[in-house]
Amino acid sequence: MSEHDIEAAHKLSMSVRWPHRADDWRLVHRLGTGFVAENEDGIVGTALCWSHGTQFASIGMVIVSRDWQGRGIGKKLMSKAMSELGKRDVLLHATESGAPLYQRLGFESIGAIHQHQGTVFQPPLIALPPGERIRPLGARDGAKLAALGARASGMPRATVLAALQDVAECVAIDRYDEVIGFAMLRRFGHGYAIGPVIAPDIERAKALISHWTGTYADSFVRIDVPANSGLGDWLNGLGLIQVDSVVAMVRGEPPLPDAKIKQFAIINQALG
Repeated sequence: MSEHDIEAAHKLSMSVRWPHRADDWRLVHRLGTGFVAENEDGIVGTALCWSHGTQFASIGMVIVSRDWQGRGIGKKLMSKAMSELGKRDVLLHATESGAPLYQRLGFESIGAIHQHQGTVFQPPLIALPPGERIRPLGARDGAKLAALGARASGMPRATVLAALQDVAECVAIDRYDEVIGFAMLRRFGHGYAIGPVIAPDIERAKALISHWTGTYADSFVRIDVPANSGLGDWLNGLGLIQVDSVVAMVRGEPPLPDAKIKQFAIINQALG
């Protein structure tokens, strides 16, 4: 895949009712390597992959045109992506229809991600403990975010978080000048996406999410959270209704996060 393929890839994703904008495609393509399947009429399949250090990687944006499904195109695209990633342990998020292919390729289920979206009209105010505040990201906070991201996900996140800082707004929880959590918001699809959200506990995660739903009240917002985040009922109550679920899968060994910090919302289903 080259930059010149983005518009065609965007058209393909719209044909299967994915909400990504062309700019959303440009971001994920810039961070990784992509492959396309094409015929005389144009692109009929895509797959992208990203390396996260030398041990881990992820695959996403795997799409095959409805008219060309069932002909082995998805398997060939996955083979290209896995060859690109070498011996890394590979993560992906699978739709119900895609999961059987990934299982045949050696992927195993390790959980689920729930997609919530909607419009929040009256976001709650959630107080933080004394000595803590939510503040905008500072110019010297990049290394702190990378360290928290690596601890919460169990794999290097510096490159992707740095790229997100160019396109997203970011706030951090500051405790006596120590950054203990953060959350990003960016334009995505039909509105905005919150993620990642990283915090030491669920109440601070709620405070970060409420900051963004309050800032962008009356806007369409999406957030993707692990099934075990504990946020599902709370998000539904806000008006961010669960509309879909995908299976988290790995080929190889999954990363081991730090138990003292948690990723309560992922960046997106491609990058994790």
